[in-house]
Amino acid sequence: MLKLLIKKITGCRRRKLFYRWLGWTLTIYVVVQYKSQSLIEHLHKTWEPSRVATGEFVMEVPPQRQLGDDWFQGTANAVYQNLSLIDRHQPKLVAVFGADHVYRMDVRQMMEFHCANKADVTVAARSVPLAEAVSFGVLETDDAGRISAFREKPAKPKPMPGDSERAYVSMGNYLFDVEKLRGIVEAAHQRGETDFGSEILPRLMRTHRLFAYDFAANQVPGIKPYEETAYWRDVGTLQSYWQAHQDLLGERPCFDLFNPQWPIRSSRYDGPGVKITSRYVEDSLVCSAGWLNKALICRSIVGREVVLEEGAQLDECIILDYVKIGKGSRLRRVIVDKQNIIEAGTVLGFDREKDARQYFVDASGITVVPRGNRMISLAY
Repeated sequence: MLKLLIKKITGCRRRKLFYRWLGWTLTIYVVVQYKSQSLIEHLHKTWEPSRVATGEFVMEVPPQRQLGDDWFQGTANAVYQNLSLIDRHQPKLVAVFGADHVYRMDVRQMMEFHCANKADVTVAARSVPLAEAVSFGVLETDDAGRISAFREKPAKPKPMPGDSERAYVSMGNYLFDVEKLRGIVEAAHQRGETDFGSEILPRLMRTHRLFAYDFAANQVPGIKPYEETAYWRDVGTLQSYWQAHQDLLGERPCFDLFNPQWPIRSSRYDGPGVKITSRYVEDSLVCSAGWLNKALICRSIVGREVVLEEGAQLDECIILDYVKIGKGSRLRRVIVDKQNIIEAGTVLGFDREKDARQYFVDASGITVVPRGNRMISLAY
């Protein structure tokens, strides 16, 4: 899944989703492929109604196999198959951003960097310790940020300029001059290349101006002193997805959702507040319209319309919407997807082998209860 931000110079606004900046507009296409129905529903519920007439909107693009029998084979292939969308708007810049990351970013600042350096392609980058860089695409740059080498998951990453202990790694977010983008993806298609990071960018360095934009330089208002500088997480694995939720907790979380100057908006919900008669709730986020009935909750995320019956215990869990946890159940490091009923007395997260007989257990020990089809009653 990726986002095509088709830009004629734009930015984010606080009161509403986007605002026009210098008379230009922003169009976002969310290119989806795998089990995308819940994502599509979320987009329709969360973001403003599309304003197609003005050219500003957020719209999903399901795979349509317009150029053959293949679905999207990679990020570059997805862009190639949707060049008609770009042609329709005739933008100056196109941003191609991965949609499975968690971070805050003012994209205007990256655009300003791109234009100031007369770049053909700008790659958002962040610095990480050398030991961690082996898991990423590593960028080698000069002092001005121009990329001289791109190495995918190298055994010995080269340090970034001015810091021998850290390396620049790609965030998988790219900004293109539209005139260059078409030629890049068409040439890639002819070569059978489908991915920007591992195949296309290393070749482009010989023929194009590629620059790395330092994500740490991006300034977003309202960030608190205790938050992690340049917080960014790829949540493409269960372990990283679970850990990103844990990052929201605590008195001084490394990623604080409570930032009225740069809000992260959830979907609209018309319903009552949560009803809490619990004996104990510690360091957790609890959403609307649930009932926590004499339960014990520690370092957990509890979604909307969740019922925890008497004696239920959660420890470091993620409970999605419309779930009922039965009386006396104990869950530790468990992700429960929507519309499930966990029967009374269930114990999960304490015996990996036993859990694995019925559910998927991640290598890190996280147990996952897949999406169900049972609707719970909120009759208190």
